[in-house]
Amino acid sequence: MSGVPDTARTPGQPLMRIKDLAKTFSLKGGLFGGETDRVHAVDGVSFDLIKGETLGLVGESGCGKSTTGRCLLRLIEPSAGEVWFEGRDVLRMGGRELAALRRDMQIIFQDPFASLNPRMTVGAIIGEALIIHGLTPTKRAFEDRIIELLETVGLGADHVRRYPHEFSGGQRQRIGIARALAVSPKLIVCDEPVSALDVSIQAQVINLLEDLQTKFGLTYIFIAHDLSVVEHISTRVAVMYLGRIVEIATARDLYTQPLHPYTEALLSAVPIPDPTAKRQRIPLTGDVPSPIRRPTGCHFHTRCPIRKMPLCASEDPKLKPAGPNGHMVACHLRG
Repeated sequence: MSGVPDTARTPGQPLMRIKDLAKTFSLKGGLFGGETDRVHAVDGVSFDLIKGETLGLVGESGCGKSTTGRCLLRLIEPSAGEVWFEGRDVLRMGGRELAALRRDMQIIFQDPFASLNPRMTVGAIIGEALIIHGLTPTKRAFEDRIIELLETVGLGADHVRRYPHEFSGGQRQRIGIARALAVSPKLIVCDEPVSALDVSIQAQVINLLEDLQTKFGLTYIFIAHDLSVVEHISTRVAVMYLGRIVEIATARDLYTQPLHPYTEALLSAVPIPDPTAKRQRIPLTGDVPSPIRRPTGCHFHTRCPIRKMPLCASEDPKLKPAGPNGHMVACHLRG
């Protein structure tokens, strides 16, 4: 295998290309601890990530959003597929090459309380990557860089010697952002970075991320289940269901003209700020199927309110063009 895969093309310069990404987890059990079943967490995900954009990745809990993000960084090893970053095959990289790539790709974790080492000072947490990659040749440069990073995210030099337990949730997430920025990355995977924060603090962190993107030319994959947050920050949005992308479009097109019935149902549940406005709720019957025993055909057909054809239960719909601006949908009845 050689060359960059010909995945669905989108306007702009691709920073990353993902083709048929899959991840399964083995379930162990029985007398000898052998494999009893498999969880299909990510199932054939493909998309282009454009330089400078924010791609929102949304869906219900357990749909594979976070696993997808971590597979792209190889924090979790994918089971199959291709990941290309600036023309380089990420999944074929060895130890040294992958370690060097870490400078270009970073992650902000969901839980600001669990993602920071409680035994390390803030300065040590942020400075760890600077030491690993040898980015500051002198002690003075090291200290100045840490203070610069803290000030960039709205904290101060007096925070350097404090420990994580001395900060609020919003401040801890700012420390996590500073840690991600330390190596001057090109791509940051934001894994539900505001879901554990109060609503007022969420807005501050979102605004900070947008300011940093403008200042440093960053590219984001923004993982979330809150569609109102995703609408505010995203350039494009990909909707996931049971390990697959079922729709991808610009944020404007997705929120004004959703095509997949799952996307329509998700958006119908988003509160509207205007108390006089009314939106018809689209209820989904049943529970999300198990990723161990997935439905045949379209994974969504067991809950779909518009299912009309036997094809829905027998044939897997592929992502296909369904409108302008790269709008794509995986549905037999739409597009």
